[in-house]
Amino acid sequence: MSAPLEAADRSGTFVPHAHDEHLVDLGEIRMNYATAGDPSSPALLLVPGQSESWWGYEAAMPLLAEHFHVHAVDLRGQGRSTWTPGRYTIDLFGGDLVRFIDLVIGRETLVSGLSSGGVLAAWLSAYAKPGQVRAAVWEDPPLFACEQSPAVGQGIHQAIGPVFAAWNRWLGDQWSIGDWAGLMAALPREIPMDLLSRFATMIPPDPDADPSVPPQNLREYDPQWGRAFVTGTATASCDHAAMLSRVRVPVLFTHHVHVVDEQTGRLVGASSDEQVARVRELVEGAGPSFAYRSFPDMPHSMHEHAPKQYVETVLDWITTLDREESR
Repeated sequence: MSAPLEAADRSGTFVPHAHDEHLVDLGEIRMNYATAGDPSSPALLLVPGQSESWWGYEAAMPLLAEHFHVHAVDLRGQGRSTWTPGRYTIDLFGGDLVRFIDLVIGRETLVSGLSSGGVLAAWLSAYAKPGQVRAAVWEDPPLFACEQSPAVGQGIHQAIGPVFAAWNRWLGDQWSIGDWAGLMAALPREIPMDLLSRFATMIPPDPDADPSVPPQNLREYDPQWGRAFVTGTATASCDHAAMLSRVRVPVLFTHHVHVVDEQTGRLVGASSDEQVARVRELVEGAGPSFAYRSFPDMPHSMHEHAPKQYVETVLDWITTLDREESR
């Protein structure tokens, strides 16, 4: 296992942003984060998805800051947080966030996570310390669909796994290969064009981006993350059905664009209707309330592509929770 890589080792990678960034020492890693809003407001923890740094929330943060004290983090292996070769698992990511809540937020918080970050929001909903998490927003999470052999529906190899595998094959662990041109040339060979076009509805490309250079978010991401999910090491110790049956807080699940290919059975999207039905069954069986909101035309990241709608969706749900608690 290679030594951890700190942000200083990759200092030429980063670009400035509108919010100041901070580092907290969590023990094994130093976690980077940004804040917004009044410290006296309710706390909100934002957890990015795979290949997303904290600034994926940059458009939503000013809107959220009107209502919350916002903390947006870089997970290990992403952004300015420590890269830890060979140590990318859901349980390790979750433990980092438990320590972050203890050391930085220091009080009960609302958690909202996208994609893999949504899986981590689910992990915190089940396994965080008592009193750390008030409620959780699971923004289009690949529950079951990022496992190798899920209890229901498609696994990682029948979903976005081939894309992650291609990233790792051509860019290498810790960008040790870095063949961006080779990746761009290989994608149409390794992933059928019809599936690539469907994935583009899930994660729309930036029309202003230069395709000859890697986008900033990927430059800040350790491609070994993708290999950890494709090989199953990221999820091996965290069975989703067992986790969901232990959820202890109210949940909002937002479900975005998704389709199952009739010929191959491949899932283009984060989770299928069948998988969401099982998620709901397990969470409600555990006791907490489960709110489901369907956005069938929404790209994978609502907070990035429709930040106003994302914030309104979260606030509407929180208002509902407040009414229930007052009763």
